[in-house]
Amino acid sequence: MMRRFFGVLLGALLLMAVELRPAQAAETIRIGYIPVLGSSALFVLDGKGWAKDAGLDVELVRFTSGPQAIQALTSGRIDGYVAGVLPLLQARAHGVDVKVVAAASIEELSVVARGKLASELPKDATNALTPASVKAALERFATEEGHPARIAAQPPGSVPDTVLRYWLKKQLGVADPAKAASIVGVGIDAAQQAFLAGAVDAVVLREPALTVVEAKVPDLRVLATGHDMMPDQPGSVLALVKPDAADHQAWARTLTALFVRATTLLAQHPDEAVPYVQTALGGGMLDDAVLKKALERSASSFISDPSRIVAGVTALQDFEVELGLLRKAEPVSDLFDQTVWRQAP
Repeated sequence: MMRRFFGVLLGALLLMAVELRPAQAAETIRIGYIPVLGSSALFVLDGKGWAKDAGLDVELVRFTSGPQAIQALTSGRIDGYVAGVLPLLQARAHGVDVKVVAAASIEELSVVARGKLASELPKDATNALTPASVKAALERFATEEGHPARIAAQPPGSVPDTVLRYWLKKQLGVADPAKAASIVGVGIDAAQQAFLAGAVDAVVLREPALTVVEAKVPDLRVLATGHDMMPDQPGSVLALVKPDAADHQAWARTLTALFVRATTLLAQHPDEAVPYVQTALGGGMLDDAVLKKALERSASSFISDPSRIVAGVTALQDFEVELGLLRKAEPVSDLFDQTVWRQAP
């Protein structure tokens, strides 16, 4: 009887140990990301070791654009991603069961100009630029130079490209964006280098590139902040493949909770994130002071509630259909799984 009693007791203790153990992933969880400040929550949870402490084996996979990451997602090479939200709609249209479980940031993108285009702007920098003054500057540039201003962004279908076109048409009231600007779609690093070299007149930038470029281009002028381009502009998100599948639920909930925790830290104590973001983005080449400034400037943009960006995603998708970039709109509500975010502690 005593042997049987201790056998049962041992079995119960082992069961309790399994139940109390951190969520375990069956294999490595591969999360793709774009090397921008909007991905910082991923860098924090990885750098602080939170994922490892929770029993998750997370591998970070770097990409240079959202469409590139989507190709990896559709081919099954990654299990989720932290990047722009719009390409995910097309991934779902191609049969990928991917859902946004948390937002990462909003209003990431800004447009800055240099050289001739910057000189066309009103000289009184103490007054905020109006859509009318920016539109007039673009028109004067095109007339005087004989060609539209060249603005570097990311490839067509990416969030920077779509938001740029949205700003030109909806916010500035430009009837034909192609006549107001010649949009150059390249990778993130290539866009920054083209602007620094003077090969383009303006560029769509995210932090920390914006802070870096400001220090290197004395005549830089901001044409539009993220809020100017689109209030609550959808930025980076955490999206997972089949987050509600039986074999994904445990790690998907744990990873989402850690991501939300990291996003909160970025919003409230951005200086604490510097070493982890430095490792991921700077490789030791970015000055800590520059990165700290970029994080502090972006603190209010770090948000995790996915409901905050649903309206913006809908508006941008409708705009892509209007431009002919998409054949039809996909149900935006199907892209979001807000249950996981609500369950995060």
